[in-house]
Amino acid sequence: MNRRTRQRIANLYDNFLQRSYVRGKLACDPVYAATAALVARTNLPLLDIGCGIGLLGHCLYAQGHTQRYLGLDHDRRKITAGRAALQRSGLDAMMELRCADVAELPPTHGHVTLLDVLHYLAADRQLALLQTATGHLAPQGCLIIRNVLREKTWRFHATRVEEFFLHASGWIPGGPQHYPSVDELRVPLENAGLDVRIRPLRGHTPFNSYLIVARPHH
Repeated sequence: MNRRTRQRIANLYDNFLQRSYVRGKLACDPVYAATAALVARTNLPLLDIGCGIGLLGHCLYAQGHTQRYLGLDHDRRKITAGRAALQRSGLDAMMELRCADVAELPPTHGHVTLLDVLHYLAADRQLALLQTATGHLAPQGCLIIRNVLREKTWRFHATRVEEFFLHASGWIPGGPQHYPSVDELRVPLENAGLDVRIRPLRGHTPFNSYLIVARPHH
């Protein structure tokens, strides 16, 4: 995504802090390009659980994707900011943002994304959400997870420091609850009959982030 497109998306948001956040995420975080590549050449709807301000949807449409996008987040402040940006974008017919808890998922079947969401839930709620999310996959859909994994590395400790400041700033009110290990994600997804692929996805960051892609076996 070029600089002009990043700025155009950032200009949809209300204030300097939001626009700076959007520009930084789009410039440095590889998760948007990775997700766009995974859902390319399909018209399946996308359910974005923990969507924040709806940035993923804007990225997909900026790259020519036309599938229906539904973003859910329990943080009303972020949904309000995302809806204001959505209204300015003219994409209301294709994108929708709702304030909802992860226990209130709509009956949508397609692709599902969980981007930097799971570690803000307790371990038992992570497992429940994984099980629920797999039930919203279409036969040709994929579950796309980007998350910090618990490892004995400096990257993991750098991530914990970043999360401390995010929580202190009020951006993530609840803060981290449980950092999953790789097996805590892989095993329940494989037990659900999914083919699971895991690889690092850090971009220009020091954080211990991984991309987990799970698809139904064919």
